[in-house]
Amino acid sequence: MKISYNWLKQFLQTDWEAVKTGELLTDLGLEVEGIETKESIKGSLKGIVVGHVLTCKQHPNADRLKVTTVDLGNGEPVQIVCGAPNVDAGQKVPVATIGTTLYDDKGEGFKIKKGKIRGEESHGMICAEDELGLGASHDGIMILDEDLEVGKPAAEVFNIETDQVFEIGLTPNRSDAMSHFGVARDLKAGLLQNDINLELITPSVSDFHVDERTLRFDVEVDKKELAPRYCGITITDIEVKDSPEWIQNRLKAIGLSPKNNVVDITNYVLHELGQPLHAFDAQKIKGNKILVKTLEEGTKFTTLDDVERELSAEDIMICDADSNPLCIAGVFGGSKSGVTEHTTSIFLESAYFNPVSVRKTAKRHALNTDASFRFERGIDINLTEYALKRAALLIEEFAGGKMASDISDFYPEKIEDFQVFLSYENAYRLIGQEIPKETIKKILASLEIKINSETAGGLGLTIPSYRTDVQREADIIEEILRVYGYNNIEFSHKLNTSISFDSNKETKVENIVANQLSALGFNETMANSLTKAAYTDLSENINEENGVTMLNPLSNDLKVLRQSLLFSGLESIAYNINRKNNALKFYEFGKTYHKYNEKYQEDKHLTLFVTGNKTVESWNVTSENSDFFYLKGIIVNILNRLGLDNTKASPSKQDVFAEGISLGLGKMKLVEFGVVKRSILKEFGIKQEVLFADFNWDTILKLVGNKKVKVTELPKFPAVKRDLALLLDSKIEFKTLYNLAFQSEKKLLKAVDLFDVYEGDKLPEGKKSYAVSFLLQDETKTLADKQIDKIMQKLQQTFEKNLEAVLR
Repeated sequence: MKISYNWLKQFLQTDWEAVKTGELLTDLGLEVEGIETKESIKGSLKGIVVGHVLTCKQHPNADRLKVTTVDLGNGEPVQIVCGAPNVDAGQKVPVATIGTTLYDDKGEGFKIKKGKIRGEESHGMICAEDELGLGASHDGIMILDEDLEVGKPAAEVFNIETDQVFEIGLTPNRSDAMSHFGVARDLKAGLLQNDINLELITPSVSDFHVDERTLRFDVEVDKKELAPRYCGITITDIEVKDSPEWIQNRLKAIGLSPKNNVVDITNYVLHELGQPLHAFDAQKIKGNKILVKTLEEGTKFTTLDDVERELSAEDIMICDADSNPLCIAGVFGGSKSGVTEHTTSIFLESAYFNPVSVRKTAKRHALNTDASFRFERGIDINLTEYALKRAALLIEEFAGGKMASDISDFYPEKIEDFQVFLSYENAYRLIGQEIPKETIKKILASLEIKINSETAGGLGLTIPSYRTDVQREADIIEEILRVYGYNNIEFSHKLNTSISFDSNKETKVENIVANQLSALGFNETMANSLTKAAYTDLSENINEENGVTMLNPLSNDLKVLRQSLLFSGLESIAYNINRKNNALKFYEFGKTYHKYNEKYQEDKHLTLFVTGNKTVESWNVTSENSDFFYLKGIIVNILNRLGLDNTKASPSKQDVFAEGISLGLGKMKLVEFGVVKRSILKEFGIKQEVLFADFNWDTILKLVGNKKVKVTELPKFPAVKRDLALLLDSKIEFKTLYNLAFQSEKKLLKAVDLFDVYEGDKLPEGKKSYAVSFLLQDETKTLADKQIDKIMQKLQQTFEKNLEAVLR
């Protein structure tokens, strides 16, 4: 929010430097993010002086140019070539001297230099209005008052104004400070703490009166909860023209472009007092009636920007007697009812609209206006009539208007000021320091918070209507503290803390797995739970009807709660790959959100993403891409670490995988993983293979127990390794062979590993070859060859009998 210091000084006549004032505003909670110098005319007409044209002759080499001699007041007339048709001897004119910088309408400057034009020297430039930024005319040079002193700086002639503009980072709760008057009110309280007592100058409306009652508009509000207060007045005999220079300067300083006197005055009062206003061309309102109502869903309405919009049945609309829409209340005006240069009478509106309704409408139509910004946060309902009178008087003064009706004021239920009791004890406790009671009362008075009653323990207070954010005792204490000054609170150099111990089972299990993954080179990510609704089109397993949709989404990219962690993870993958970081390992603990039969469900997940090389590239490490079995090994190790080592594999039913399997215990699915489909990766611009795993974390937490670690002494006797090459049926899995081996020899067999598989034309059809190693060990003695041969023969016979295996 931009605040003009010159404008602020209309309310508080302070001589403080802008920087010092900015520091005080920041201390008061109105954080000043920057201070910018603004000029009513860019460059402030520096180098422009009043010149006197002494002679004017036709240019010898150009029909449209003239050669003049001009007195600049320094005793030495200069020659200037001028192409204006109205230049003549004896005139007083603005002259840009050598070295002066002039600016065009885009703010780009060019420097005046000594030169020759068609062979004649020119030592400056006689200027037109638009060349100085004083108007739009370029028909000829400006002719100044004959009485002006030659050589006088043009900045003094045209009263160029320089201003300091504060950029305030306003927090949403401070709706009371959304105007120059509101900021001045806070500044007065801050200055009072610095023993500077300044009067807060309020614009007077005592001269308001009705000239003649010739044009009355009836006001009817359909739903009082949508518009608790609505004021309006008609003003006739208006002449729409440029607004006075001082109003234009105020608006330009805060970044607004002046339009005409009526529109500029409504904008001026908006930024002066914080009350939005809207002016309708009275001749375009049928039936001399204003209806505040909602219209049917899908009603077409063209706004001031000439965009046709479809209205919602919840939008508050300003309509005429025939229910024709004129304006989206509190947000944006209509193209057919606005003020133009042909307008001679207006209906001026000042209202209080429901903040929630205005915010929904503004978001629904993607409109963010100065009016909606204030209505959304809650304005002062008691300011409505005062602001209307203030604007009406300005229109009367600068547009020649006449008040043609009494003020229509729909205000059926007056909103009473809020009552709060402040306990001194609670104030001292929350502030952390005892502030003198008289200081507290002085601060409250400076904030216009009235003291109704006082006891030994505290104060009974009435909160002014413009402080919509002060509703609790804690809010009052915060107000006292910010005005008193956070920097004035003493603090101890001793830090007291307590060691917290988290015995939560879920946290423990997460930490175990997180540490394991981090040790493997994974990085933890945390994505936004809000995502794009369009992602439901990428998988048939994700249904749009089961999604949780935001009522007021910040954008289309943050419209729904995610039903899968896959897509937000792929966004992170794409972001890194686009920045040349191709070897990635991510994990995320997060939730998915679903809606089933009007009931909402949240599920916890752990997801893994692996893509690119397994290890960081190095001269002594061979580059090797991550693959399906690499991810499977990581997953199996995680499950084993959690004591879930008897899982059963089955094909995954998720359509996001090109190849995928599921691991589970009984009917409970623990994890699904595989290679993500290329069609999905293409949507994210990813060209390399991505492996994805999705753990059902809620199920895992139910199954995980406290797995006890058994510690045994290292064996003193060596282990023996023997291999078998077996010809087996191709349908037999290694797991079957593995289980049979341990059933055959339970005591001395320690490990069974598959180290080679061969299937090819050298083997009979339907057969495959397994090369299997067996690790044997006796922890009490060294195994003898005879004993080892006996065990291996027993294993061979078991495989031949149960699997019809043939020794190769």
